[in-house]
Amino acid sequence: MANKGHEVEHPSVTLFRQYLRIRTVHPKPDYGAAVAFLEERARQLGLGCQKVEVAPGLVVTVLTWPGTNPKLSSLLLNSHTDVVPVFEEHWSHDPFEAFKDAEGYIYARGAQDMKCVGIQYLEAVRRLKAEGHHFPRTIHMTFVPDEETGGHQGMELFVQRPEFQALRAGFALDEGLANPTDAFTVFYSERSPWWVRVTSTGRPGHGSRFIEDTAAEKLHKVVSSILAFREKERQRLQSNPHLKQGAVTSVNLTKLEGGVAYNVVPATMSASFDFRVAPDVDLKAFEEQLRSWCQAAGEGVTFEFAQKWTKPRVTSTDDSDPWWAAFSGVCKDMNLTLEPEIFPAATDSRYIRAVGVPALGFSPMNRTPVLLHDHDERLHEAVLLRGVDIYTRLLPALASVPALPSDS
Repeated sequence: MANKGHEVEHPSVTLFRQYLRIRTVHPKPDYGAAVAFLEERARQLGLGCQKVEVAPGLVVTVLTWPGTNPKLSSLLLNSHTDVVPVFEEHWSHDPFEAFKDAEGYIYARGAQDMKCVGIQYLEAVRRLKAEGHHFPRTIHMTFVPDEETGGHQGMELFVQRPEFQALRAGFALDEGLANPTDAFTVFYSERSPWWVRVTSTGRPGHGSRFIEDTAAEKLHKVVSSILAFREKERQRLQSNPHLKQGAVTSVNLTKLEGGVAYNVVPATMSASFDFRVAPDVDLKAFEEQLRSWCQAAGEGVTFEFAQKWTKPRVTSTDDSDPWWAAFSGVCKDMNLTLEPEIFPAATDSRYIRAVGVPALGFSPMNRTPVLLHDHDERLHEAVLLRGVDIYTRLLPALASVPALPSDS
């Protein structure tokens, strides 16, 4: 992937680097600059531009290319504008400079997650419009805030608004992950994030005594039960080469809290867990399992949810499905190897699917290490441009899917 340094940089790469320099980084993202950047893209491309403030200072920007048949549902291309924090001391280059090295790798927070995809949408639309194309279905590009903190002040609110309903989305694309092999990963579902806090109460007292029925003893029993379940799921994943991480339920103990002094046995202690529940799990039965673990530990052990997603949806990857047939057909024509998987974490796709819109998570980055949220997050310019080529083929196929019963 060597880059010839004397060549003029491709305009799509230049635009990508401009977008990366906008500091939409938590905890104080510069969303205003991102919206202004997108408004200018809409003006240059002759696209409609709508700004929907879903929460104070949090705007979803919608760029629209109208189709020729307004009776058909639309194609929704979603991306988020925010990025996660950085620890600059661990980076080789300023994470908001969008430095490009001699080989063509662009270093920046958001290079993979997911400003690349937003630019690929825009540049594919630019190319198709310049070639004079028109398609039956309207194409909407949504650029949303707050995904990296859960989407609760972004897509979760947006899908409930009349402005979203007015888009009449029939199918959506959203983010995926890089793939270090020659293949491209496509995600058709997600695990459900459950953030659970277990609180144990027991007898307090002096730290020198053998006190019975302490909060710590009972909490230890719950922690042991949950970590035993974790090991069982880990072994199930490792023993079956056909399973991917998204197909099993993961859990990690992320917080332990309690106590006031070394010599005081506390009356209350708590443990917090991050569960990612596989989409085929019976959620009511799983919650009952949590309850039974707590009950088995003794009196005064309870749990509560900080987050509890209960609407897992699976997008069809059957060849008889018109959307999947259009998507996979283009990939086959381009000799792209697809690896359909369940997304191991959570994206805004879960909110889109939950309101009845099928969605695929797809970031066309193969032969690329997975570096989202990592130090030295980077993307090769050739991978970015290949993604533009792929979307330039995908969008005509998806925006030309014939009328479906759901369109009425």
